Amino acid sequence: QVQLVESGGGLVQPGGSLRLSCAVSVSVFTIAAMGWYRQAPGKQRELVARITSIGITTYADSVKGRFTISRDNAKNTMYLQMNSLKPEDTAGYYCNAENRGANYWGKGTLVTVSA
Repeated sequence: QVQLVESGGGLVQPGGSLRLSCAVSVSVFTIAAMGWYRQAPGKQRELVARITSIGITTYADSVKGRFTISRDNAKNTMYLQMNSLKPEDTAGYYCNAENRGANYWGKGTLVTVSA
């Protein structure tokens, strides 16, 4: 069983930055891949960024060049650095872990980008 706890969301003005964190209950060395997803009101959940155990990253086109996903193996934590935030980035952001054929989710953290 893998438990995930997100933090770092909040209200930010357009153009601002936030860093989301996802604390993992097990060693991230054991996890094949982790990712950040987001879901805006009335929309489907979508992949924002993903990182594998060997550090291969993928990003949604809408966030390329603005968001950076990373993981700190020593702290068992994954991060999402979000820069140049736009109102359309407003959503609940969820941490995901793919491990031994199962998917695990955190409860999410809300990001609101508004003036």
